[in-house]
Amino acid sequence: QVQLVESGGGLVQPGGSLRLSCAASGFTFRDSDMSWYRQAPGKEREMVARLGYNSLALSYKASVRGRFTISRDNAKNTLYLQMNNLKPEDTAVYYCVKGWGKIEAAGQGTQVTVSS
Repeated sequence: QVQLVESGGGLVQPGGSLRLSCAASGFTFRDSDMSWYRQAPGKEREMVARLGYNSLALSYKASVRGRFTISRDNAKNTLYLQMNNLKPEDTAVYYCVKGWGKIEAAGQGTQVTVSS
């Protein structure tokens, strides 16, 4: 079955960086559109970034554009999210998601906390 396992979260100071990874299995990763979502306490889950199966289609939530970069390595079945210049409002659980515009499957999430 579909498995998505996130890693790389943690505690970082404002202005810092983190790189999230998502190891995918149980489906044909290279043929799948992928996304990163996040959910902050008391808020709904929201799309942060998404990437088409061939890395040609790409979009970001406006508030992270220019700071976050989504990428993928189809040979390693891995999705990445490089997060730079992190802000306290980026604090959330980040989820790796199979799908574009809809959540076909999601991982368990990794906590990102931005605080001084």
